[in-house]
Amino acid sequence: MNAVAERLLIVEDDPGLTRQLRWSFDQYDPVFAEDRGAAIDQVRRHEPQVVLLDLGLPPEADGIDEGMRALSDILRLAPATKVIVVTGNGDEESAIKAIAAGAYDFYQKPVEIQVVELIIQRAFHIWQLERQNRRLRADADRPLDGLIAISEPMRRIVRQIEKIAPTNATTLLQGDTGSGKEVLARALHRLSPRAEHPFVAINCAAIPEHLLESELFGYEKGAFTGAQKQTLGKVELAEGGTLFLDEIGDMAHGLQAKLLRFLQERVIERVGGRHEIPVDARVVCATHRDLQALIAEGEFREDLYYRVAEITIRIPPLRDRQGDAIAIAKALFERANKEHGRSLRGFSADALAAIEQHGWPGNVRELEHRVNRAVILADGKLIDAEDLGLANAAAEDDDNLLNLRQVRDAAERGALEKSLGRADGNISKAARLLGVSRPAIYDLMRKHGIDTNN
Repeated sequence: MNAVAERLLIVEDDPGLTRQLRWSFDQYDPVFAEDRGAAIDQVRRHEPQVVLLDLGLPPEADGIDEGMRALSDILRLAPATKVIVVTGNGDEESAIKAIAAGAYDFYQKPVEIQVVELIIQRAFHIWQLERQNRRLRADADRPLDGLIAISEPMRRIVRQIEKIAPTNATTLLQGDTGSGKEVLARALHRLSPRAEHPFVAINCAAIPEHLLESELFGYEKGAFTGAQKQTLGKVELAEGGTLFLDEIGDMAHGLQAKLLRFLQERVIERVGGRHEIPVDARVVCATHRDLQALIAEGEFREDLYYRVAEITIRIPPLRDRQGDAIAIAKALFERANKEHGRSLRGFSADALAAIEQHGWPGNVRELEHRVNRAVILADGKLIDAEDLGLANAAAEDDDNLLNLRQVRDAAERGALEKSLGRADGNISKAARLLGVSRPAIYDLMRKHGIDTNN
């Protein structure tokens, strides 16, 4: 069920009972709080799955108002948390009130450790079941884990990945640096019958040429100076799973021949070895370079190209994926906000405008860097364009970006300019291309301030 570490928060102001609970529930490595403020701090810091909450918190130990406020705050911050409230002996009314407010269960003092432990164990079990259910629902709503596809080009790629994944076809992913090639490679692996076996990645551009061969194919003891023992290479380690060769366009020409042999015969020889070793691994390759141009320049083998590119997927840059940048930024924000222990609320309108307008030359990797930096350095509760380092890109506010009239006018002017360009400025020909009359073309030109002296 992909269980996570069980974490228990105990909110109790009685020092003697606190010591008893600490000793009784040490298997959960519990954290403690004496009042509502400390409890909220502990929830933010440790994200406990289960909270044992005494409703009689100071400053009013005889009442439950402060405890009820603590219950409300905890559930607001972490709605999935299971809160077990502890009430005074015979105080069923408070217990019912707490359950109605969202508490998972209740227990009345005096505390009997064995009974409370059973309630806590059940609470952790229910939390795990609900977590698994949420993950299953999320997986059903999201086509590929780790991949956000709002734009139509990326949705087409998702559909391709879903069709390719069950096969053993060698796949080439082409796209700019930072565009998400490894995310897609991992998606291919997760959706394939090989998902329970290793996904092994190696960056062909990051390892010097004289070391890459032994990294890929392994080596025998004594094969070269320093080879103290037999070592398996990345290809063998991917047995039964998927081998991801990133930046294959940077692979040395001599090594390309050995990779080609593996792809043709599915056998390798370790460096210094004399025996052929069969390996069953699916190969997925990626590059930001134009392999056809490298072939023309004699830097990449044409026969290898046809082996690695049985199926080619071209990933568009982020600037050509309308709607993806903001969706990805929000997902990155949620992750960074949690990782860095911040409690930011999101992006301001000028930040969203800047994200939409920026060209993202570094693609998703640049977006991740900017969002991560902004989460760490932001002073306010909202990240603004300046936090992202995109203040100059936010000249227009969000309302202007979404103004239908401006969008329509921009599209209209673009179509007019394109038709005039194709018609070499001939008004009659431009009118035919757009399917309107000559007077309509003149009206449009005047509307958009285009010279009508033709």
